Amino acid sequence: MPDLFSGVRVGIDVGGTKTHLRAARGGRVTADRIVTSEGWRPANAASAAAFLTDLIAASLPDVAVDAVAVGAHGCDSARACEALATELARRLPAAQCLVRNDAELLVPACGLTAGVGVVAGTGSVAVGRDSRDEPVFMGGWGWLIGDEGSAPGLLREAVRASMTARDRGEPPDLLATALMRSYGVAEVADLPEAMATEAGAVNWGRRAELVFDALHGGSALARAVVDDAADALVRLVTGMAGRDVDVDDVVVAGGVILNQSSLFDTFARKLRMIAPVSTVHRLTVDPVVGAVRLAERLAVG
Repeated sequence: MPDLFSGVRVGIDVGGTKTHLRAARGGRVTADRIVTSEGWRPANAASAAAFLTDLIAASLPDVAVDAVAVGAHGCDSARACEALATELARRLPAAQCLVRNDAELLVPACGLTAGVGVVAGTGSVAVGRDSRDEPVFMGGWGWLIGDEGSAPGLLREAVRASMTARDRGEPPDLLATALMRSYGVAEVADLPEAMATEAGAVNWGRRAELVFDALHGGSALARAVVDDAADALVRLVTGMAGRDVDVDDVVVAGGVILNQSSLFDTFARKLRMIAPVSTVHRLTVDPVVGAVRLAERLAVG
């Protein structure tokens, strides 16, 4: 019988801005540390592995670990995950090592063994595994052309909706007015140039709250923007189903969808209409919990 209680299992969630390490032994947390992700370069497996092993050494000095599971931001393919896992195992020969995309931590963090993780925060993406246990990614194209339902995506589509309303000859509504005030411009037509001047996921994303403020104020344009964002997130899930991924359980995370009930509720309602077998779960724990659970499964086979 595998021993569930001996050995230290390490889970690491490497996000775009911060990295969270948690270690457990016999179900008891022995280390919990959050550091900046500065220096994280997932495209370079050797550099990324050094980042991880340095973090483990600093967090668990003189402690032997027997399993490490990593959710790695930027590891967006099976090949990238395998390359990093191989390099990590070379540096930690006594440990079993597993690397997955950071969005793949959501399902195990929720206590599930299968399902789809949907993130809508600074970006948006859906991740799952097909019947062959191969990773499947939908979305995650970036703030400039994709990431619908994310903070920058909402801002981009809010400006697009305001411009379209202008082309129809409609006066600026509450949403367009709020956008013009925020950017310090006098005309709706000036919004695209103002956006371009302050381009970037962070700069666009910090204005996403204007969409929800306008929605609560009765803006029809804002309502349409949120509806379209929910539709886009639903399409990520239905796209997963079309690629042989189990969508019975959908775990959502990310600052936008978890903190804006209007988006979450609209997404859950629309998904229920199209995929009534799917159950939507809000992630209520840190994603690193999923990494620790993966490490525990890895250790016991």
